[in-house]
Parts: sequence; structure tokens; C-alpha cells
Amino acid sequence: MQSHLRSQDRVAQALLRTLIALPTFRNYALLGLLSLLWGVSYNFAKVAVETIPPLTLTAARVAIAALLLGAVLRASGVAVFSSRYPWRLLIIQAAMINIVPWSLSAWAAQTVDSGLVAVLNSTSPIFAFFITWAITRHEPTTGAKLAGALAGLAGVVLIVGVGVVSDIGGQVPQQLACVLGAILFGIAAVHGRRFDALPPLVPATLTLIVGAAVLMPLSLVIDRPWSLAPSRSSLIAAGCLAVFSTAAALYLYYRILGTLGSIAAASQSYLRIVVGVAVGIVFLGESLTLERLAGIVLILAGVIAMTRPAASIRKIQAGGAR
Repeated sequence: MQSHLRSQDRVAQALLRTLIALPTFRNYALLGLLSLLWGVSYNFAKVAVETIPPLTLTAARVAIAALLLGAVLRASGVAVFSSRYPWRLLIIQAAMINIVPWSLSAWAAQTVDSGLVAVLNSTSPIFAFFITWAITRHEPTTGAKLAGALAGLAGVVLIVGVGVVSDIGGQVPQQLACVLGAILFGIAAVHGRRFDALPPLVPATLTLIVGAAVLMPLSLVIDRPWSLAPSRSSLIAAGCLAVFSTAAALYLYYRILGTLGSIAAASQSYLRIVVGVAVGIVFLGESLTLERLAGIVLILAGVIAMTRPAASIRKIQAGGAR
């Protein structure tokens, strides 16, 4: 009888550990998918800007994504425009995650080496960590998370090449634009937790609508898009950028913010560098050097450290193992 009870207890403990692990695994999978979608955005953008100016491309990707998610939100029975939504906070969030960073990055990428842009843009997890540690304190900021953020940045430097760091200070305005974009992205990861009470689709859609309302008029005035003659490949790339790397990616971003937290959500900045390496190896015939391999290991170790389950979850797991 006792052996039967012990057997049942072991089964119950195993089931408990499985139920605890499933959401964690799903969240990691979603983080990986988000990194993939934003990682390939560089490839889409590179093709699109051949015949579409950066500002118009950014405006188009945001506007198309806003229309797509707006239709999904409407079809789900949720009001697109409602006085219940925190519009002031949504406008601030749109400026920090859509309007300013993407515009600054597109401007800087025209003159700054792409490797250095990748390094500077990937610093947002460090800013997210220190903002959380010094100001908001809305989630644990452990030494392991800080070490993970630093390890991830070191991995990025190894992948793009240590030599690119020597270019820092060469084109100050453009490089500062990249850093400012990374800071805003880090703040957005923290500020985005204010929307935890809303379904992820709501802030994703509304920040895109705000972004489109700002960027489209600027595009019309500055680039006069009706006078452009974009190629077919640029149009296809822009469409992919809007659907996959903007609409789908932002939905996943807000979902991950609500489950893994700000610092973990910001860690995708490192993982998308790994995606870039994978795309280069698979489609462009690039080689996997020892430096790149070491960089990938550092990034993966850093992301694991930054996304470790909360202490309460680990205690439950430990208790179930007894």
C-alpha cells in the first residue's frame, strides 16, 4: 500500500514539474520566434531600401501592420478605439518602440558600418536592466541577469568582429542615434509592463496605429512616395517586413513582456544577432568561425541567465522534487 502511495506521489510530482516547465518552454519558444522575426527584418529591410527611402519604408511597415492587427482586433470583438485604453501611455510607448528607434536606426544605417549598428542597437538589455534596478524595481534584478546582459553584449561583439568597436566615435551623431534608439527600446521594455492588464493584441495594435499616424504624414511630405518607383523585390520585402517582422513580432513582444518580463523581452536584441549568423550560413554560404561560435555560446548563456524562472517557481520545482 505504501509503495503504491509513493508511486502515486512520484507521478504527481512529475506531473507538477511538467506543468511548471511547459509554460517556461513555450515562453522560450516564443522568445526564439520573436528573435527570428526581428532577426530577418534586417534582410527584408536591406532589399526594401534599394528602391524605397528609409522613412517611407518605416511608415509603410507600421501602417500595413496597424491595418492587419486592427482587423484581427476588430474580428475578435475587441474595440479598436475606446476611452478605456490608456492612450497617453500608448502614445509614449509608440514613440519609444516604433517611431523614434526605427527611424533613427534607418538613418544611421545609411552611413555607419552595419556591424557597429548591430553592436550599438543590441545594448538595450543593459539599459533595461539598469532602469529596472535603479528606478522601477518591478522585477528581480539579480547579478546573474546583469552577467547575462554583459555576456550577451560580449557575444555580439565577437560575432560582428572586435574591430568594429574601434570605429566608435567616428560618426558621432549617427552612432549616438543608435545608442538613443537602444535606450528607448530598453525603456519601452520596462514601460510596456504597464499594459499587462490588456490582451497583448491591444497594445501591439494601438502603438502601431499611433506610429502610423505620425510617420505617414512625414513620409508624404519628405519622400513624396507617389513619385517613387519601387521594384517588385522591394515591395515584397516591405510586405514581409510589415506582416512578419512588425505585426506578428509586436504581438509576440507584448505577450513575452507579460510572461518573461522586461529584461527577458529585451534579450531578443542579442538573439536576433544569432539569427543573422544562421541566415548568413544557410543562405549566403558564410562560414562559422571560432569567434562566431564563441559569440553564439556567450549570447545563449547570457539569454538563459537573463530569462531564468523566478525564485518562487524554482522553489515550487524544488519542493516537487522532494
